[in-house]
Amino acid sequence: MPRLPRLWSAEKVVIIHGLDPGYEQSALVVYEDVIVREHITLANDDLLRRISDRTRSGRDVLVVEQIASFGMPVGAEVFETVMWSGRFIQAWTGYRPPFMPWDRIKRHAVKQILCGNQRAKDANIRQALLDKFGPGKEKAIGRKSDQGPLYGLVGDEWAALAVAVAWSEQQLNVMAGKAAI
Repeated sequence: MPRLPRLWSAEKVVIIHGLDPGYEQSALVVYEDVIVREHITLANDDLLRRISDRTRSGRDVLVVEQIASFGMPVGAEVFETVMWSGRFIQAWTGYRPPFMPWDRIKRHAVKQILCGNQRAKDANIRQALLDKFGPGKEKAIGRKSDQGPLYGLVGDEWAALAVAVAWSEQQLNVMAGKAAI
């Protein structure tokens, strides 16, 4: 089952499904060619069905935020999130060939790629996304009468978008011959 997706070229844009898993609900953002095509937060059972039933092309890749250990004790919620991450990947790949490509990216890599600092907080990541899609909140989000490209994103959907954008930039860096984080 291919974990590392094929890199894209100018002729082949990849559709990135960025996933921020949680222990009860998870957020998914569909990101294509610097455009947010879809964003949704669902209960894990519902999202699992949605991922399983979704029709995909050879251009789709699922990118999941990978849980990383920092040497501290963790609660049951973390183990539940890890289990759901695996279930989402299994639902994405299917149960027989051709398997759909997928990858993972750790939170510290997302922070480094988007903010240039692994100590960045959620607010810093959100601001980096606003600057990338804006610049600024007014252009990036907009308002109901004049919606920006990020209009309607809520909660963990910001983290799912960060996963998709960071993975996209990481792949472009690899294509340019720069080291991956």
